Amino acid sequence: MDNNMIKKVPTQELKSRLQRFRAIMDSKEPEWKLALIISKVNQYYFTGTMQEGLLLIPRNAEAVYYVRRSYERAVAESLFHEIMPMQTYRDAAADVATVVGSLPDTVHLEAEFVPLAMYERLQKYFGFKVFKSMDACMSKVRSVKSPYELDLMMKAGNIHKIVLEERVPAMLESDMTEIDLAARVFAALVEEGHDGIARFNMFDTEILLGHIAFGESSLYPTYFNGPGGNYGLSPAMQMMGSRNRRLGEGDLIFIDTGCSFEGYQSDKTMTYVFGRPLPTHAQDIHKRCVEIQNRIAQMLKPGELPSSIYNSIMKSVDEDRLPNFMGYGDRRVKFLGHAIGLQVDELPVLAKGFDEPLQEGMVFAVEPKAGVEGIGMVGIENTFVVTANGGKCLTGDSAGLLMV
Repeated sequence: MDNNMIKKVPTQELKSRLQRFRAIMDSKEPEWKLALIISKVNQYYFTGTMQEGLLLIPRNAEAVYYVRRSYERAVAESLFHEIMPMQTYRDAAADVATVVGSLPDTVHLEAEFVPLAMYERLQKYFGFKVFKSMDACMSKVRSVKSPYELDLMMKAGNIHKIVLEERVPAMLESDMTEIDLAARVFAALVEEGHDGIARFNMFDTEILLGHIAFGESSLYPTYFNGPGGNYGLSPAMQMMGSRNRRLGEGDLIFIDTGCSFEGYQSDKTMTYVFGRPLPTHAQDIHKRCVEIQNRIAQMLKPGELPSSIYNSIMKSVDEDRLPNFMGYGDRRVKFLGHAIGLQVDELPVLAKGFDEPLQEGMVFAVEPKAGVEGIGMVGIENTFVVTANGGKCLTGDSAGLLMV
């Protein structure tokens, strides 16, 4: 295996992440003894590789990454300090028992991720009686991005900017279908450096690209927890776009996609108008959404509370001047944005109930949008880093509704 082909997460980066995890667990879960990490995204966060494996983090001993497949690849691409092969969880359980003395009765797991069958297998081999969730601690560790992570997110954001602000207008043609455009957008993103996947934490969520919709299609309901929508390919595949909805003069084009670079995501929504301008009232609603995005960005400073940002904005929204804000009809979401990183939908969220202060280095996708009857979903979304001077945009500066 040619190791020169592999981009490795630096050793110090991995050490820092593990140290912060231990510190937060000590603070939030003072009785913790052993954390078991199963999800590939969290494995990658701590080890720089994602395999079929199990990362064990004992409180009073070195963490060990046990890998079933592919151990060879894990060793080749990870700078993690301790990687061991295993055939089953039995191997890991026997080995860790010799390190920590005896396996604890209580372990911490990713409760939002581990399915019941896997939990039963873990319990069989590790013999614990009780599990506790460590999801909140994991979210807190991952919420503040290091300079290394921010650099990757800036690169993802720049790909987003180039494709959605510069390349998409040249792709739009009369009578093309939504899925025609989706294929072109996806190809352009990959050409510019996109990893080819938008990773979500939301349970049982399948997204390759996002919402690609013409006109009223962007108002069609989906299971996805976001303001917009689309018809999709079929009832079996709600995302992407339709093979039947074709682009016509006067149509609004709505593109809401994720983009990832070396695992790190950005999120962006752009709108375009084909052939002739939208009616004045739709343009006015769009402009108000852009103004709200800019107000939120100004508030993305260390010490601000996500819940306070949400409440401040929502109190200022006039339903008469900005109808269907954050959705359409009774299908409205109760947030204005969300943290983003290795997954698109991370915590915290700009919503009620998120009362811990923002920290410098957090990153948010801010997405004020509104459905306009007979027109579609207008508004905007960009990805911002929290700084002392307010949110710094990573994904471009276009206000959208580009005329084509």
